[in-house]
Amino acid sequence: MGSPMRMSGLISGIDTDSIISQLVSAKRANVDKKVGEKTKLSWKQDAWKDLNKELKSLKSTVSNLRLSASYSKKVVRPSDSSKVSVLASDGAVDSVQTLKIDSLAKTAYLTGGVVSNKRDPESKVTALTSLSDLGLSVDDISSLKLTGKQFGAEGKSLELNAKSTVSDLLTQLKGAGLNASFDEKNQRLFVSAKQSGADYDFEIGGNSNALSNLGLQVKGEDDEDPTNTMATKVKGDDAVIYLNGARFTNNTNTFSINGLTITAMGRTTGDEEISLTTERDTSGIYDSLKSFLKSYNSIINKLDKVYNADSAKDYRPLTDDEKTALTDKEVEEYEQKIKDSLFRRDETVSNIINTLTGAMSKSYEVNGKSTYLSDFGIGTLGYFLAADNERHAYHIDGDADDSDTAGKEDKLKALISSDPDRVVSFFTKLSQELYTGMNKLSSSVADKRSYGNFFEDKRIKSDIESYTNKISDMEEKVNAYEDKLYKQYSAMEKALASLQSKTNAISGLIGSAQ
Repeated sequence: MGSPMRMSGLISGIDTDSIISQLVSAKRANVDKKVGEKTKLSWKQDAWKDLNKELKSLKSTVSNLRLSASYSKKVVRPSDSSKVSVLASDGAVDSVQTLKIDSLAKTAYLTGGVVSNKRDPESKVTALTSLSDLGLSVDDISSLKLTGKQFGAEGKSLELNAKSTVSDLLTQLKGAGLNASFDEKNQRLFVSAKQSGADYDFEIGGNSNALSNLGLQVKGEDDEDPTNTMATKVKGDDAVIYLNGARFTNNTNTFSINGLTITAMGRTTGDEEISLTTERDTSGIYDSLKSFLKSYNSIINKLDKVYNADSAKDYRPLTDDEKTALTDKEVEEYEQKIKDSLFRRDETVSNIINTLTGAMSKSYEVNGKSTYLSDFGIGTLGYFLAADNERHAYHIDGDADDSDTAGKEDKLKALISSDPDRVVSFFTKLSQELYTGMNKLSSSVADKRSYGNFFEDKRIKSDIESYTNKISDMEEKVNAYEDKLYKQYSAMEKALASLQSKTNAISGLIGSAQ
């Protein structure tokens, strides 16, 4: 519905629009205030979602690090990595083993010879060319058969007839479990097994005329084939390796043996042996702890920054009318000042900071002795050396990627090599403390917080919905108030118009009587 037609001082000469606008403006200001409060809460909700995502990620990391199994990763170092790749499970035993690679697995692959259209030699063979056009009789077609272990003792006959085409032949081969295609450019059939290994080797049998005209007659070592009409065949074969003298075979080049995943890539020759050294992955432990500290520093720095942000108490979200008077950049810069201050002195942020820093700074008993992060060459930079809002961040002495501590002795790396159990014991306890604290901070609270969230997502959502309903009610009341004022002024105008009409009539009567 459109706005009702309103009278605006046509009789009285009063600027009713201006008067009503001033009377209504105070009430509209209250609506704008509530809209601004809702906007700030929505911004805070979005900002919390980003912080919450990073906190969840850190919680997941410490959840893994609190388990000693996370530090039991093994690495295998082969003496010739060009011929073998080896991965170790956490349960693989520390050892030095010998490996010989006798053969690699092969996939059966048949490259057909060049075929031709016997009825129309000038035409190229296509997928729609009939087998009879290739020179096959009914008996030739019925003789086609697949043999190999995968097709059973009797083999598999192909269901083709005199009207069958090259496409039908491909369909039959694919239906039997092979890969098959026809290359029109090179006029050749290509057929291969879907898996490597001897068990998936295959042969395409048939009488001599059928195989010859289809280009599937496999060329022998003594056969001459100047016109390239014969097929070549790679036989499917298994991989064979010897680990510590024991023979293993597999249809692929990857073997899973006693906690090792061995992928053969090249054959050894003669008496050549490859040594496989399995040991604890000390560099992996170091990288895991370094990655953990990087994640911790990232979130603690962000929390410190938003908690210590400058005040923006004199700023409020702009109304649409106010935005029109500014450039997009000016609006963005103005609003960013508010967004940056959303968590200033926020109680929830403070609790999270205290929980994280408390767990990191306390001691944990290792071998009967109180031990701190500093005992592993890990510490903060100190109040005067650290940048603003980075005073809770931890640095590893000797970390080549850390410009603040790169020149120091890497005590952590040395201890991981010399006494890994001590390192593991400390960090599992620290991680357990962190996890327990973070789990408490993200536990479910009725009507306030969903499980896994570090902020009161339920309460914020409810408050935003409440603002939406309240703003809607306030806008209805303002509109009703505005309509009421216009009705009152309209009534006044009508009364004045009526009075003026009566006055004019009386004046007319008096004039006529004179």
